[in-house]
Formats: sequence, C-alpha cells, structure tokens
Amino acid sequence: MAKKRAAEPEEAKLKKKIAAKLTDQKNSQGDTKLRSLKKRLKREQRKRRALAQRKKQAAGNKAEAATSSS
Repeated sequence: MAKKRAAEPEEAKLKKKIAAKLTDQKNSQGDTKLRSLKKRLKREQRKRRALAQRKKQAAGNKAEAATSSS
C-alpha cells in the first residue's frame, strides 16, 4: 500500500501551531515547546529546499546532455 499524503503539508501545520503559540504567550524566552516547533519548521523548510535543489540539478543535467548529443 502506498503512503497517504497529508491533506495539509507539515510546514503549514507547523506555521499554524507557532502562530497560535505566539498569540497566547506571555514569555517568549522560556518556552521550549515553541523553540522545538520552530526547529521542526526549519527542518521541514530545509528538506523542501534540498529537494527542489536536487530536482533542479537533475533536470539541468538531463537538458545539458540532450543538447550536447544533438
């Protein structure tokens, strides 16, 4: 069986959670839960950017190879 895709991307969920925490928070310095949410968000963003970079690199190599062989 194939994995089910989330209805909402993980990055969007994390952004909502962070925004909710920020609105009903008094002390932004000592909240470890908020810090961990921010770290998870950064990790997701890094994954997304790395994937885009890999796809771009792969597409560039394929296009280059096709034009040089013609």
